[in-house]
Amino acid sequence: MITIQDIRKAQENIQDTINTTPILQSGQLSQLCGNQVFLKCEHLQKTGSFKIRGATNKVKQVMKEGAELVTAASSGNHGQAVSFIAKKLGVPATIVVPTDVNPCKMNAIEAYDGNIVKCGTTSAERLPRAVEIAEEQKGVFIPPYDDPYIMAGQGTTGLEILEQVQDVDAVVIPIGGGGLISGILTSIKETNPNIKVYGVEPESANDTFLSLKNGQITSINPTSTIADGLRATQPGDMTFPIMQKYLDDLVLVTDEEIRLAFSFVMERMKQTIEPSSAVTVAALLNKKLPLEGKNVVTVISGGNVDLARISDLVVDTERVC
Repeated sequence: MITIQDIRKAQENIQDTINTTPILQSGQLSQLCGNQVFLKCEHLQKTGSFKIRGATNKVKQVMKEGAELVTAASSGNHGQAVSFIAKKLGVPATIVVPTDVNPCKMNAIEAYDGNIVKCGTTSAERLPRAVEIAEEQKGVFIPPYDDPYIMAGQGTTGLEILEQVQDVDAVVIPIGGGGLISGILTSIKETNPNIKVYGVEPESANDTFLSLKNGQITSINPTSTIADGLRATQPGDMTFPIMQKYLDDLVLVTDEEIRLAFSFVMERMKQTIEPSSAVTVAALLNKKLPLEGKNVVTVISGGNVDLARISDLVVDTERVC
């Protein structure tokens, strides 16, 4: 397992590349949720998501080891991050994306000079192809989440939260493959184990929920959800034990609840976030967590939403206001 020392080392390693993202608040959101709610705004991070943290930490490491090419498998955000840091460091990157990739994410990968290869619709299809390309071209595969350098990089988000928000009672984090939450769990729990950490998954992409319930990694069939960044079919071999050890609870939200949270943040806070990011706000708005009168940080993981999709995602927020 990674340690707090790994995360502090990652923080030093990536500080010349990433932004320290801001904390935002909404009095109305806090009132509706019955807690003092803080948004950790990784949608304002370079490349539009937290993924640049882990990607920078990992790509810098493989470059030290002599890598001349990197590959990645990604629904979009990880691919953008790998392409960005690879271009900055002067190494070519090939990104394997799903055939139904979000157009804005694909355009961003190409803008960072990433070479696009389309393959399937699930991570189970993309990952082997990215590994295969790395082997064929004598490159290095950069995992999306199940890697100690990736996890440590993502964990720097937790260190920032502890520095930016006084007296944190709880942190709420989206779960896909588990790289973000395993990193933040390590940084939070190894600093102050009294802080509660909760995970949120889409109801239709509940692989980690089932894995925790079953006490072992459990796969699900490929699924569809508007939270396209959270469509993992199973948690990682490295991320899952950390979630088992430290996670206080995991809750599920529906696509309708995600739409409402997405719309609320856009309308009332003037922030454009991804549906995958909105799951944390959805969990709080729908009172799915045992929190009342607490200081709660919700991690807004990314903001790379396709502008053409926004009209399909927005719903009337009057029912919560």
